[in-house]
Amino acid sequence: MFDGPEPIYLQIAQMIRAQVLAGELAEEEQVMSTTQFATTFRINPATAAKAFAGLVDEGVLYKRRGLGMFVAPGAREQLLADHRARFFDEVLAPALAQADLLDIPTAEIVDYVLGRPRPAGSSGDPRTGPTTDPAPR
Repeated sequence: MFDGPEPIYLQIAQMIRAQVLAGELAEEEQVMSTTQFATTFRINPATAAKAFAGLVDEGVLYKRRGLGMFVAPGAREQLLADHRARFFDEVLAPALAQADLLDIPTAEIVDYVLGRPRPAGSSGDPRTGPTTDPAPR
């Protein structure tokens, strides 16, 4: 499972972040213990503990003494804000710089964004974000 080039503890932390972002782990939900991680994924418990310690330092998890690790309140919103900021810095800014080099007018970029097909499951105007559907019929 953990076969990427980065250290396993970083892969574990990224997996938990992704689960929180996707809503698979909700606020105040308990996460697997270091022992469970070690047994399930056949890794050293210290490796899992290092991942958890990093997530605690980030404010994604917190420890309840004697009970284990839990998803921190506001963790998903914090991760979304961090990922959005990185998106603008690492994806959009370079793309816009490339557009400037290619003399693509801003209006053409906006038209493209507004006219592109939306992925399945997303709704709403890309200028205003998702909308809520009316009550079920």
